[in-house]
Amino acid sequence: MSGAGLLERIAGLVAGALAIAPALGADIEAGRAKGQVCVACHGEAGNSSNPAVPSLARQPELFVMYQLMQFRDGRRKDPQMSPFAEKLSDRDLEDLAAYFAVQKAAAPTFKPDAAKAQAGSQTARTQHCLSCHGSNLMGSEQIPRIAGQQFEYLRTQLKLYRARARSDLEGQMTSSAQQLTDEDIENLAHFAAGLPPQ
Repeated sequence: MSGAGLLERIAGLVAGALAIAPALGADIEAGRAKGQVCVACHGEAGNSSNPAVPSLARQPELFVMYQLMQFRDGRRKDPQMSPFAEKLSDRDLEDLAAYFAVQKAAAPTFKPDAAKAQAGSQTARTQHCLSCHGSNLMGSEQIPRIAGQQFEYLRTQLKLYRARARSDLEGQMTSSAQQLTDEDIENLAHFAAGLPPQ
C-alpha cells in the first residue's frame, strides 16, 4: 500500500471513530459559541451569502468533522481555514459539527438556468451522484449536502476534484470527476445549487 493510501485508510478509521463522538456528548451550545467566528465567512447559522464560501447549515456531522480535521492536519489548505483549524481540539470539531448539523439550511438564492439544471439532473443520474449524496442531495455521514449549496463553490470544487487538487475520504469524487466536461460541471452546479435543502 502506498503512503498516500495508508494515510487515507488511517483518516477513514479516525473519521469513523469520530462519528461516534457526537452521540457521546458533543455540545451543540458550545458549538454555537465556538462557531461565532465562522459567521464572518459562512454566514449566520452557517448559511453563506458569499458565492465562493460554502454553507455549513444542515451538513452531516461527520462531513464537517472530517473537513475540519483535513484543514487542521494540513491535508486541505486554505488561507482562512487552515490557521483557524490548526488550533481546534477534537472536542471543538465535535461541538462545531454538532451545531452546524442541526441548523436550518436557508432556501437557495441562486436562480438556476432551467435548461442547464435539467441537463445537470440527467448528468447527476448517469454519474451516480444520487447514490452517494442521496436522492435529494442532502448527503449523509461523510458525504456533504450539496442541495442549495453555493453555485460558485460547487463549480470550483468539481473542477478541483477533476484536476486532482482536492481529494475526498474514499476517492470517489476524484474518480467520478475525471469524466466531467466543463459543460457537465456547469450543469451539475446549476442543478444542485437550485435545489431547496429539504
